[in-house]
Amino acid sequence: MIAVQGYAGQRVAVLGLGRSGLAAAQALMAGGAEVLAWDDFAKARAGAEALGISCSDLTRAGALQGVAVLVVSPGIAHLYPAPHPVVAAALLQGVAVDNDIGLFFRSWATVGWGDMERMPKVVAVTGSNGKSTTTALIHHVLQETGRPVQMAGNIGRGVLDLDPPQDGEVVVLELSSYQCELARALTPDIAVFTNLSSDHLDRHAGLGGYFAAKRRLFAEGGPDRAVIGVDEPEGIFLAGQMAEGAGDDRVIRISSGRKLEDMGWSVFARRGFLAEWRRGRQVASIDLRAMTGLPGAHNHQNACAAYAVLRSLGLAPRVIEDGFASFAGLPHRCQIIAQRAGVVYVNDSKATNVESAARSLAAFERIRWIAGGVGKEGGIDGLRPALGPVIKAYLIGQSAADFAMTLADIPHEICMTIAQAVERAAAEAEAGDTILLAPAAASFDQYANFEARGADFIAQVAGLGEA
Repeated sequence: MIAVQGYAGQRVAVLGLGRSGLAAAQALMAGGAEVLAWDDFAKARAGAEALGISCSDLTRAGALQGVAVLVVSPGIAHLYPAPHPVVAAALLQGVAVDNDIGLFFRSWATVGWGDMERMPKVVAVTGSNGKSTTTALIHHVLQETGRPVQMAGNIGRGVLDLDPPQDGEVVVLELSSYQCELARALTPDIAVFTNLSSDHLDRHAGLGGYFAAKRRLFAEGGPDRAVIGVDEPEGIFLAGQMAEGAGDDRVIRISSGRKLEDMGWSVFARRGFLAEWRRGRQVASIDLRAMTGLPGAHNHQNACAAYAVLRSLGLAPRVIEDGFASFAGLPHRCQIIAQRAGVVYVNDSKATNVESAARSLAAFERIRWIAGGVGKEGGIDGLRPALGPVIKAYLIGQSAADFAMTLADIPHEICMTIAQAVERAAAEAEAGDTILLAPAAASFDQYANFEARGADFIAQVAGLGEA
């Protein structure tokens, strides 16, 4: 646990008692703070109290009197579409509002660091798509080299649940826009921006607000090195803001599909090959085509981002290549789960929006596509250009009828459930086909989260083998 510094003897309120909220409350208590915790759900409060965390109704009048800071869990709105009443009260009363990420960065370094030979490093990864895979890939390669490394944030553990750092350790954080937007301290050594696509727009009042939240990771603390995907206008803009010019190698530009040969430092992938360029010449390359844990152009972009970070940390290209080759991929993200009679079954339940589904569709040929759930604003109109490989769609969930209207002339069938979709797709598949779950929609009509949806898909595919 990282004991939070700076609040010893002070009252601190914690709103939201999920994974990050519980870790924040315990870390604050370890640092000597008096914690007043609250969650709108009684079950969450009971769980906190069982851990010795004192709960107090923060919604009552005067509850924030004498509170130094309100620590808010990432799922709780603090501005758009409307702030939670407790957050609104804190802002009106002048109470500082922070989150566990801000507490982490203000508490990570300790006086004991003076005795270390190599200072610990923090790598923070944000973006719309690919940040989990990029984070996990960096963590995996460092583990393979034997370097001390921990992974946390929007993946794995809460940041304050991390162990105190060892000499030369690297902490790799995946940070969402929710986490970046509210943190009062953001000072990573290396910051990564993978890409930007339309998501969480209600929470950020539009695409501009969404980008602004992620941009804070770079603007607030000024990382020593910035790794920035430049396949969208926002990334090009951000790289331009961070760099003094094209030759500034403190910014590493990355791309999947574009040559970047005229920059101070760049990493790009084309036709399955990753290339590293510095000052106008190629210095290394990796063949990504045989990396089974990194299929498709979108994963090649993730590989470019991870490679740039690992090179910044001093790893040799061949060491990185070996680490990439042993990476199995993350569950529910273009995860190949079975191959039967020449048919490949792929679980990409994490593809919850149009952009991520398009990336998944581009990674395979002859696709029998399982899609649907709670559709996002605009439905799947934006996917029309990506549907070339689709032989037939099998539509599930709340949005099935709406998706069917958009598909029009593309063969499709409304199945409603994953069980029925898998059964129908498997019955019609031929050798060379890929049965792909890439829903382009949220899961909340039928499942608690995308992991539960992916687990059901895996179970249904496993059941085919038992039939």
